[in-house]
Amino acid sequence: MAARDDVDLDVVFLDCDTEVLARRFTETRRRHPLGEDRTVMDGIMRERQLLTPLRERADLLIDTSNLTVGELRALVGGQFRLADAPGLAVSVLSFSYRRGLPREADLVFDVRFLANPHYVDALRPLTGRDPGVGAHIAADPACEPFLASLDGMLQTLLPLYRREGKSYLTVAIGCTGGRHRSVYAAEQLTGRLAAAGHAVTVRHRDADRM
Repeated sequence: MAARDDVDLDVVFLDCDTEVLARRFTETRRRHPLGEDRTVMDGIMRERQLLTPLRERADLLIDTSNLTVGELRALVGGQFRLADAPGLAVSVLSFSYRRGLPREADLVFDVRFLANPHYVDALRPLTGRDPGVGAHIAADPACEPFLASLDGMLQTLLPLYRREGKSYLTVAIGCTGGRHRSVYAAEQLTGRLAAAGHAVTVRHRDADRM
């Protein structure tokens, strides 16, 4: 298929944290296909070894470690939705640095320099999607210049990525807990990119975790 010029082929590789994957096998009481006569972990490591060449040639890598079935469906649907003309699908992802960098990210931005609503008792239980939290972050003098510069940089980069044939771009924005600043910045960036006509989706990996 890859050698045919009449087929537009994209390789999507679903990955997962090793410990999470082992737990999934344990919880469903299923044996690993490559671990019939050995432990689940042995089977997983053997599988990783065999699939490394395919992973390296993938056009899109999706880390399913923290995704529900519904979130995975929405993510894949957003990346592959039909359009009149092919373009660059952008996924904006907020995350918590405490829970690690998202492996699928192409570009990562740190917003831990912004005012943190965590230290305001009334705002702590909320997320960056709440207007009160948003107003608190937006009041930081550094907020708007950062968002404007990030938007401007991406407006410059996206056509260049598209010209080079890139189909997917994941922009990750992180803060300490992944609930307030990163969520707000991701929502704001998504709105600006969408307003400029880009195909963009947003996902908050850690927003609902306390």
